[in-house]
Amino acid sequence: MPEQMIPIVDLFEAHLTVSDLNRAIGFYSKQLGLPLARVFQERKVAFFWIGAPGSAMLGLWEAGTMPIQLSLHVAFRVSLDHLLTSVPQLKRAGIEPRDFIGNPTDQPVVLAWMPAAAIYFRDLDNNQLELISMLPEAPQPELGILPWNQWVRRTPSNL
Repeated sequence: MPEQMIPIVDLFEAHLTVSDLNRAIGFYSKQLGLPLARVFQERKVAFFWIGAPGSAMLGLWEAGTMPIQLSLHVAFRVSLDHLLTSVPQLKRAGIEPRDFIGNPTDQPVVLAWMPAAAIYFRDLDNNQLELISMLPEAPQPELGILPWNQWVRRTPSNL
């Protein structure tokens, strides 16, 4: 058995490419409410704090015009209470909530193998963003991915 590597305990930083840094700053600060940590205009990068300053960070890098478009994914951990009220909040911010396969939705989905509840949406550069909350129940991978209302209506016989 190989020697134990340094234990990784959490994700501190993630990066996304954007086509227009100033437009992306507006989306992440005004529509998502992330606090801006620092902008380096000469490098065309902006950093946002996630949670308290120093806890986690999101970097946005302007990639310029490209003939191909990248679509990256970042998941933000939120409380279950906030996740369950996220759909109307996202809609008020002009953001279309989506399910796991990308269809518009009015409720989170549950990834029963974890289990976790999640809602998805896209930023202005088509990056997929996710709000996710781990659930206290035991994993039930046989249930697959199901809408929140089906998860909460499970009967004791299938728990």
